[in-house]
Amino acid sequence: MSIARSVALFVVAALFEIGGAWLVWQGVREHRGWIWIGAGVIALGAYGFVATLQPDGEFGRILAAYGGVFVAGSIAWGMVADGYRPDRWDVIGALICLAGMAVIMYAPRSH
Repeated sequence: MSIARSVALFVVAALFEIGGAWLVWQGVREHRGWIWIGAGVIALGAYGFVATLQPDGEFGRILAAYGGVFVAGSIAWGMVADGYRPDRWDVIGALICLAGMAVIMYAPRSH
């Protein structure tokens, strides 16, 4: 599996997890109701499935690497969905997390 496909899987997983959490947030905190909450729960379940499609068989490595995508994706989601304006420290922190993800996931290893 190529790095591009692996990155795409991380992006899809982030859309499901962050989107699902946002839907639950909207349902509970913004009083939009059970349909929003239910859709969020389904999306969160889909995230768990997508994560299993990564080529590496090490759960800890996949979830640790995904953490970097989650951080950057959460900031991006907040910008698009809620008008959040990250400051330079948010951006620098997200870039550090993405660099960590790349090292954890794609560094050459001897197997």
